[in-house]
Amino acid sequence: MHLHILGICGTFMGGIAAIAREAGHRVTGCDTNVYPPMSDQLRALGIELIEGFGADQLALKPDVYVIGNVVARGNPLMEVILDAGAAYTSGPQWLAENVLHPPVQARHVLAVAGTHGKTSTTSMLAWILEQAGLQPGFLVGGVPLNFGISARLGQTGTAGMPGGRCPFVIEADEYDTAFFDKRSKFVHYRPRTAILNNLEYDHADIFPDLAAIETQFHHLVRTVPSTGRLVVNSRETALDRVLARGCWSELQRFGARKEEPGALRARGEPHGFDVLRGGLKVARVDWPLLGEHNQLNALAAIGAAEHVGVTPEVAAAALSTFLNVRRRLELLGEAGGIKVYDDFAHHPTAMRTTINGLRRKAGLARILAVFEPRTNTMKQGDMKAALPWALEEADLAFCLQGNYGWDAADALLPMGAQAVVADSVDKLVGAIARAARPGDQVLVMSNGGFGGLHAKLLTALAR
Repeated sequence: MHLHILGICGTFMGGIAAIAREAGHRVTGCDTNVYPPMSDQLRALGIELIEGFGADQLALKPDVYVIGNVVARGNPLMEVILDAGAAYTSGPQWLAENVLHPPVQARHVLAVAGTHGKTSTTSMLAWILEQAGLQPGFLVGGVPLNFGISARLGQTGTAGMPGGRCPFVIEADEYDTAFFDKRSKFVHYRPRTAILNNLEYDHADIFPDLAAIETQFHHLVRTVPSTGRLVVNSRETALDRVLARGCWSELQRFGARKEEPGALRARGEPHGFDVLRGGLKVARVDWPLLGEHNQLNALAAIGAAEHVGVTPEVAAAALSTFLNVRRRLELLGEAGGIKVYDDFAHHPTAMRTTINGLRRKAGLARILAVFEPRTNTMKQGDMKAALPWALEEADLAFCLQGNYGWDAADALLPMGAQAVVADSVDKLVGAIARAARPGDQVLVMSNGGFGGLHAKLLTALAR
C-alpha cells in the first residue's frame, strides 16, 4: 500500500516510515523544520519528503494517511483529509495493526517505558537480542550507533523463536497518540515484556500532574498478559504507586541499593560492575558508558532480555560492545583544545544526570553546559525552578532565551555569574567562545537542532 506520513521527520514517525518501506510499502511524507539525523536517514532510504503540510498533497491519493501527534486541527492538509473522507490512522495504531500484532505472526513485543533513558535502554536491549542471534525488529527514538538506523522490521516468522514469536523492541512513549486519540502511545503496543524504568512529572502541556501520568502507566500494565514480565526500577516510588493499582504479570525488579530477593542490582562503578541477583553474581558488565543512570538502564535491559531466553551472562557480553546512541554524550569535535559534546537531555533530571556523567569522565576539567528550553514543558516554565539544581555541577551554564513567557535570567539568578543568558544562537555562541579555554568540555543539551549552534560553535572555537 501507499502510506503518506504527516510529521514524518519525528523520530517515531520516521521509524515507522523506515519499517513500512522495508516491509514493501510505498512511503512518502511531509513535515516542517526538518533536521538530521532523521532527515538524512529518510533520504537515504529513498523516501520522498515534502516540505510543509500543503492541502495539494491530497492529490497523492495514498491508501492511508498516517498522522503524527505533531498534527492538530487547523493543519491545512489534515482539514482536506477530513473533508474528503480519506482514510487516516495514527502512527501507533498503524504499527500495532500491521507490524506488532497483525492477524498472523504477531510479535513478542518488548516495550521500554519511563521518563528518562528510554532511547538508551531500548538500544541496549535491541543490541543484546541482536548479539544473541534473535534478529529483533526495533523502533528507537534515536539512532543506535551499533545499528546506524533508528528502526527496522527484523526477522519475521516463528522458527526457533521464544514462544513462536519474533521479538520486536520498541521505545514506549507516554505522550499522546494523535489529536483524535488522546491515549498514550504505548497502550497500542500490548507488550509481553515491559520495562518501567522511572517515572517523573513531564509533558506539562498534556498532563496536569504526576498522578495523571501514573494512570497512563497503569493502563500500560493492564495490557501485559499474565505470562508476561514487568521489569521495574525498585528505586521509584511513583512506580510503586502504579503497581499498587494492579499487577497481573511476573515481576522482575532491578536497581535496589541493597539486597532484595530475586532483584537484579549492580556492584561496582558504572563503567565496570557485577550484576547480582539477590546475593549471587550472575554476570559482569565492562563497557565505555558512564553514569549510574546507564548502569540502571543496563540492568533493565538484562532483565527484559532474560524473558526471551537470553541469559544475563550473554546479555552482559553484548553490552561490552554497545556503542550508545547518537546525541547521547556524543563527542562532535574538538577545536582549540576544547571538546564539544552533544546530548538530547531536556528535562532537568536528565540534564543533571548527563552533566554528572560527563563530570565522572572529565574529572577536574571545566564543564560548560549549554541548553535550550525547547520542549513544551520547559517553554511553559513548569520546571524553571529546577534549572539551578540541574546545572549545579557545571562550571558555567549558557541558556538560550526564547519566547517562553518566563525569563531565563530570573530562573538562573541563584547561579549568579555562573549562568549566562543570550537571546539568539549567534550571541550565545559568542559568549561561549569568549569564556571557553583549552581543556574545557562544552556540553550542548537540546532535543532539537538548536539553530545550528553545534557547527557554529566549533567554527568559532577554531578561530
